[in-house]
Amino acid sequence: MYLSYCGIRVRDLDRSVKFYTELFGLREVARGDHRKYGAGIYVLLRDGKSGQKLELNWYPEGSAYGVPYAPGEGLDHIAFVVDDLKSTYNELLRKGVKPTDVNPSKTSGWLAYVKDPDENWIEIYQHDPAKQTAATIPEGY
Repeated sequence: MYLSYCGIRVRDLDRSVKFYTELFGLREVARGDHRKYGAGIYVLLRDGKSGQKLELNWYPEGSAYGVPYAPGEGLDHIAFVVDDLKSTYNELLRKGVKPTDVNPSKTSGWLAYVKDPDENWIEIYQHDPAKQTAATIPEGY
């Protein structure tokens, strides 16, 4: 068994695709329209470095899945490893990404959270090479 992808509901599919491809470097690998089955449209994105996938799901009004949206409903967070946490965090803020109250100054500089356009939390973190060895970092992490 292995984790294939993480799926999140989004309110504006184009806005979310642009957000994750332009700011986090994910690439679209699949797209499907299931509206004729009472569902919605999905876009599958993939990270070229880790291979991890994120599925963005949009549901039209009237769909059984198109219920009122609540930020973070059923989702804890999505995590991205970065080379330089502080510069990445500051670059995201400069580009208009909303911060949370968990920022580099509160986490010894190795972890921070920001919000996507639908208020889902995104963790960005940096491995601390002084504290981690190859044996403590899971393969593909």
